[in-house]
Amino acid sequence: MTDVEVRREQDSLGQLDVPACAYYGIHTQRALANFPISGIPISAHPEFVRALASVKEAAASANYLLGELPEDRADAIATACREIRSGALHDEFVVDVLQGGAGTSSNMNANEVVANRALEILGHSRGEYAFCSPLDDVNRSQSTNDAYPTAVRIALITAVDKLRPALTQLTDSFRAKSSQFSDVVKVGRTQLQDAVLMTCGQEFGAFATAISAEQPRLVEARRLLCEVNLGGTAIGTSLNVDSRYPALVRERLIAITGLPLRTAVDLVEATSDTSALVHLSGVLKRVAITLSKVCNDLRLLGSGPYAGMADITLPAVQAGSSMMPGKVNPVIPEAVNQIAFEVIGLDVTVTLAAQAAQLQLNAFEPVMLHSLLLMVRHLDAGCRLLAERCVDGITVDRAHAKDLAGHSLGIVTALVPYIGYAAAADVAQEATTSGESAASIVVRRGLLTAAEMDAVLRAVVPQARVQRINRA
Repeated sequence: MTDVEVRREQDSLGQLDVPACAYYGIHTQRALANFPISGIPISAHPEFVRALASVKEAAASANYLLGELPEDRADAIATACREIRSGALHDEFVVDVLQGGAGTSSNMNANEVVANRALEILGHSRGEYAFCSPLDDVNRSQSTNDAYPTAVRIALITAVDKLRPALTQLTDSFRAKSSQFSDVVKVGRTQLQDAVLMTCGQEFGAFATAISAEQPRLVEARRLLCEVNLGGTAIGTSLNVDSRYPALVRERLIAITGLPLRTAVDLVEATSDTSALVHLSGVLKRVAITLSKVCNDLRLLGSGPYAGMADITLPAVQAGSSMMPGKVNPVIPEAVNQIAFEVIGLDVTVTLAAQAAQLQLNAFEPVMLHSLLLMVRHLDAGCRLLAERCVDGITVDRAHAKDLAGHSLGIVTALVPYIGYAAAADVAQEATTSGESAASIVVRRGLLTAAEMDAVLRAVVPQARVQRINRA
């Protein structure tokens, strides 16, 4: 290093200069050299940084209560961790989100930042590890292999807890539109062809139901994430820890996070198991697919405005073309579609990383964590964006919907129980040839009276306040 004041630190590989102003140390410095991959530091995921600090604080508290750590060091470590959980020093968490070593670099980064801040609190200089060591004190009774996966799960729970309100907001937006459009009769479609009549309210209500159905799956995923392997150390055998430590450190972590954490029954199995992460990834993919289908429908229903379906009008949020004046595109649904595509791809990454585990450890949790946090963050943003910038502003052209419904052959299907299949098919053929509405033809032929035709229409869409449609 040149033109930068440094301090020299030592590890098992030798000596290395570290910026004197840095709270991180030699292990982090080596990771910076080894993993210049994405350019995204772990501080890009603040929920993970806070989770790491929570684990370190819980460990320090448990070690003090067991007589493994002096009170002054335990207090200094806990104070440093609380500062980090409050948002301080996040810029010191600099290792790349993509890294080898099963998260060791992230764990070392946390150990060093906490230790150097604790040293300041104790009245010493950064790097004076004889007074508070990143490994002997901050990392006491831990291995990366139990501290890191525990922090991963806490971070993911925090992220999921932010996504759920976004899904609720989007559900509520669709429900509001369902109520607003409850009396608008329209043509339902299957295979992009006219099918039978429904209301626009029913269509938007179905969107709301589909999105709200994802909530129980997220709750289930959250519950699975609450099982942790903290206290198992390297491979789940709890080497080098007091027998009382696993239960005590879990209690301290529960007190810090407020989460209903539980220690895995089989710590050896839990140390290499990432099935809870795979489950969460699958749930997030399911959310993404649901959102993408809804956005596909919104784009189709809003297509036009003159040469498409034009059942609904999406709010205009920006000019649609640099060449075609007046063109407006469905950019919000398009953006959410792309979020869904990304999530589906990241689910593949998580799946591959999970199946690549070997023996007593999965070395690939860093990419799983990064992928899952991106999935949750982007789905959160997508739900809020779709609700606020699209759904809340959707309108319906009631006259256009009435005209399409009146001329739709969807009415004919509802006539079969009253006039028979053959007569209904004949009516459909004449309507197709002449352009006259099926309802008008039925009344003109005397197959049903006007009052009976109205009753049929009311039966077709029982939730709608239906008036006679396009009667001759």
